[in-house]
Parts: sequence; structure tokens; C-alpha cells
Amino acid sequence: MSFIQRYKTMDKTERANYRKEFFINNSLYMFLIAAVVVIQFISPHFLSGPSIVNIISLSAANLPIALGIAGAIILTGTDLSAGRIVGLVACVSASLLQATGYPNKMFPDMPTLPLVLVFVIALAIGALVGLINGFCTAKFNLHPFIVTLSTQLIVYGALLMYLMIGNNNGQSISGLDSSYTGFITGSFLSLGRTPIPNYVWYALIITVIMWFIWNKTAFGKNMFAVGSNPDAANVSGVNVKRVITLVFVLAGIMYGITGFIEAARIGSNSAATGLNYELDAIAACVIGGVSFVGGIGKIRGVIMGVVLLRLIFVGLTFLSIDANMQYIIKGLIILVACAIDMRKYLVRK
Repeated sequence: MSFIQRYKTMDKTERANYRKEFFINNSLYMFLIAAVVVIQFISPHFLSGPSIVNIISLSAANLPIALGIAGAIILTGTDLSAGRIVGLVACVSASLLQATGYPNKMFPDMPTLPLVLVFVIALAIGALVGLINGFCTAKFNLHPFIVTLSTQLIVYGALLMYLMIGNNNGQSISGLDSSYTGFITGSFLSLGRTPIPNYVWYALIITVIMWFIWNKTAFGKNMFAVGSNPDAANVSGVNVKRVITLVFVLAGIMYGITGFIEAARIGSNSAATGLNYELDAIAACVIGGVSFVGGIGKIRGVIMGVVLLRLIFVGLTFLSIDANMQYIIKGLIILVACAIDMRKYLVRK
């Protein structure tokens, strides 16, 4: 029976309740879309070609970290260390890929390493911290909030110590090799006269891979099973501890990719790189319908959440809204999204 046929079979009260639930459950989407329309009306250049490319680019840069955190949320957890992992990976990648002959090169006697090698190092750093997060969560039955709060501080301390190595003395790391910046921020396709950076296509490839992992592998099915009911999953033969550990390892890999891209994207990396990135990722996930009650989430929802959030914040910039005020708006969006998510859960229950 189609939706229209099912709707016609409802009586007046059922239709009224359905409409009420529909508007409540989708109120945040409606508000965000309405906000985009209002911003476009006030500032007609908001959805111009260059602005659209900018929104797509910012969304692509934030998509891998959101896909990583989404897995932790599906397990009814979160990951507070994500932003600091991104920062550490970005600074390590930048330091190893500074141009030869750059006056303030962090390691002046070291040649610029091959891109592939540094990319592998970036993935390894992210995977290692993810392994620590997952192992401590699964082995010792600790809540991911506590575990990742601890690793957030550990990684940040490691980052500060790393920035003091060599000739850097805590300064920002810049002067990146052109092969690195060209690989990440170069372009072979444009929208009008505005070039689309290469990392947009990398984010698209990563998204396809994550969709396949979530939807077409036994690991993906087990992840949702553990998130829905770990006890039932355990009885069904799922190795719950292994699944939890691998989810955080995969998340760490996503943070490593984000850091590798971010280093070249921003060009100058410091201890502030990655600060609060996890907040944007969590907000995007809850807006996209990834539920903190566990076992619920879709890749397309994460994409939608990331894009909508970028639309709003780029729009606020167009309206010259104070940057400090944007933090308040971001917090309200997360609060409202979580409240709506919990209401859906209570209604289903």
C-alpha cells in the first residue's frame, strides 16, 4: 500500500496526529530550509555560483570527520577527541610535507617525503588513537564520553609537544610543498569560473566507501545491531567488543583523512587546528537523523546534515552575524535536534 493510499484510509483524528508528528519530526529541517530562503532573500549573492562552490567545499572538508563520529553515535556514544586528532594529523602531515628550502622548515635536514607515505602515516595516527578509544571503551566498559575526553587531552598534549620539536618552537607550520597543496586544493573542474577543489572528489569517494561498509558488509550490519541492543547482538553471535573497537578505529581513520586534507586546505597549521571540529560533526549527525539512542543513522542523513549546517553558517556570515553568536546558534541547533530525536524515540517506545 502506497503512502497516499494509507493516508486515505486514516480517519480525521489519525490524519491530524500524523500531520502533527510529521511537522514536529521535521521541524528542524523546515526551519533550516526556511532560514536559507530568508538569507537568500536578504542577500541575493548567497546562492551564487562561487558561494555554492564554497559551501560544497566546506561540506566536503567536514564530511569525513562527520562520517567517523556518526559510527560512534550509532553505538550510543560520541567522540570528543576527533578535533584534536585532526589537529595532530594536520600538523604532522604539514611538517613532513614542507617545501625543501623553506626558511622556517620544521625539519630542515629532512627532504619532503612522498605524499603516499605521509598519507599512510596520517591514517596510522588516526587509527592508533581510534584503537585506544575503542579498546578502552570495549574492554573496560567505559563510556566513550570519558574515554574520548581523556584521549582528547592526551592528543592535545602530544600536539603541543610535537610543535616544539626541531626548529619550530611552537610556531604555525606553513610553507607546504606545491605537490601537496596541488593534490588537495588544485582543481581540474570548475562551476562557471569557480574551480572545484580536488578534495571535494576525495570526500565523494570516501562517502561511497563508507556507504558500502555501512550497508553492504557484515561489519556494518553488526554495528547497527550492537547500537540497537548489544545484549541481543551478543546472544546472536556478534563479537560486540570487536565491533566497538573497529568502529572507533574506522572513525580514527576518517579523522586522519580529515587532518591530511585540512593541513593543505588551510595552509598554516597550529595547535588551534581542529579545535571544536567535533562539535560541527556531532551537530551535522544529529541534524541528519543519526540517533543517540543507538542503531539509527544513514549516510545520506549525515551528508544532508553537513550541507545544511554549512549553508546556515555561510549564510550567517553573509548576514554579518558575529562569530561568537554563531556558537550560540550552533549550540541551540544541537539541543533542538537532540530533543526532537529523543521525542521520536519515546514515541516509538
